[in-house]
Amino acid sequence: MPDFQESSETEEPIKLTSSGGLLDLKDLAGEWRLHREIIQQNGDTFSFIGKAALRWDSGWEKPTLNYYEQGEVTSPNGNVMSAERRYFWQQSQRGVFDVLFDDKRYFHSFSTSNPNAHHLCGDDHYVVHYRFETWPLWCATWQVKGPRKDYTMVSEYSPL
Repeated sequence: MPDFQESSETEEPIKLTSSGGLLDLKDLAGEWRLHREIIQQNGDTFSFIGKAALRWDSGWEKPTLNYYEQGEVTSPNGNVMSAERRYFWQQSQRGVFDVLFDDKRYFHSFSTSNPNAHHLCGDDHYVVHYRFETWPLWCATWQVKGPRKDYTMVSEYSPL
């Protein structure tokens, strides 16, 4: 598991697009505070508080960040559960990002000029909109619909 330590190192300035957002995969590398709300169609809300680390993974042919998040989910009835998730992030070209599941299957792609994507998983449809306009704060909003799923998930990231 990644070690989440706050860093006091000075980092190189982040290059932004003309719209003020993310440009390169290296801009995502590092550790992030993560707050997530999962709002069910019936109004029930789950909250996740934790951290996400995006670290370089040398086991790939092209530059790849290993995304690992861990934290706690609080359910509407107050139960608290540990949670973690892994993905891999790659950059197929300048301003275009590919996200893969932890088993290396393709998940979705988005670009800085069109920060939207979707993924069909069986009968479940996942639609995401990324926001990088207030970089280095960023957000991913998922709308998920399916026979047994109907929720919105908002994940907000801020640098540690």
